[in-house]
Amino acid sequence: MSGVKTFSNETSERYALALYQLANEKLEVDDLERNVVTLLEICKKNLEFVNFLKNPTNQIDTQKKVFKEISKIMSFGKTFDNFIQLVIAKRRIFFLEKILKRFIKLCSTKKGIIDAMLTSSKDLSRDEQTQINKEISQAINSNVDFKFKVDKTLISGVKIQVGSLLIDTSIRNKVKRIKQSMIEN
Repeated sequence: MSGVKTFSNETSERYALALYQLANEKLEVDDLERNVVTLLEICKKNLEFVNFLKNPTNQIDTQKKVFKEISKIMSFGKTFDNFIQLVIAKRRIFFLEKILKRFIKLCSTKKGIIDAMLTSSKDLSRDEQTQINKEISQAINSNVDFKFKVDKTLISGVKIQVGSLLIDTSIRNKVKRIKQSMIEN
């Protein structure tokens, strides 16, 4: 999460932590994580649903009924359903997406998984991605979850971002450093 402490960030963190602690207490973290991922997929694929979440004119009763129905259709667990109902009752539903993303990040952190971004100048095969993932995981002695992206402007090479550590072996970066060096001299 960003270092900036806004009301929405703090609220999302508190609710995500409460959800995690509740799930952990009830030994339902994995089930709850699946429910959260499912709901986030719905948010990603359905703009009308996201608009429904963020519309402050919707009545609490309407929101509760809609989520009860969604929960029944998607077979969400009771803990998750109750949590959503609480979020609605507290009028924090417009933070729901942020809360759920923070919950997923919290679950990954608790499992010892570190998020990382690998940007390459070309498409990497599945084998190359797996090999890079394995080598980086061994190097930092932790489980790394890579997001892969292609950026042709790198010309050649890769950029790897793990937390605040950035490794940039791209030609674009090398040209930039040479240019900066020439300007300074």
